[in-house]
Amino acid sequence: MNRVPPGQILTDRFPILTYGEEPRVAPEAWRLEVGGLVEEPFALTYAELLALPQVELTRDFHCVTRWSRLDVTWRGVRVKDLLERARPKPEAVAALVHAYGGYTTNLLLEDLLREDVLLAHTLFGKPLPPERGGPVRLLVPHLYAWKSAKWVRAIELLDHLELGFWERMGYHWRGDPWREERFQEGPIPAASLRFRSKKT
Repeated sequence: MNRVPPGQILTDRFPILTYGEEPRVAPEAWRLEVGGLVEEPFALTYAELLALPQVELTRDFHCVTRWSRLDVTWRGVRVKDLLERARPKPEAVAALVHAYGGYTTNLLLEDLLREDVLLAHTLFGKPLPPERGGPVRLLVPHLYAWKSAKWVRAIELLDHLELGFWERMGYHWRGDPWREERFQEGPIPAASLRFRSKKT
């Protein structure tokens, strides 16, 4: 099976790409808020995150700038577990992920609920360094890397798709590497924009 999406080049390096100033957040100051359209909003400290059930997984990492790094090992907490604790409301269909420093990115709720989507705090067995999004970053390995927001601080569930930073700049609203969804071409599908009740 080919593990390299079309248009990508393999590298043994792990380039660091950051737009703007790099936030510096001490682990003891880090907080995550899970809110929006949920029944039970909550917040976590770094120590509380580490006390939750942990997952270690190895996944390939694909950047929209056309490099791919295979077999990257992460450790963290499944976002699915956190969202199940928060209990999304029926009208929740998407999320806006907020990062320290003001960065945002959007994701469909179904993408966040995958088993291999993590809040990662460890990379290759070591605490995640600040330049790679530490103390905690989102990992969404099945989408381009800009969706794996560094320095994550909040997950806000919504009943519509609200574009994040790079998406407003023209990047694709979803970012599937295997479909080369690098940039948005044409309108965003209406079905992805807003929750519609079964009565309408």
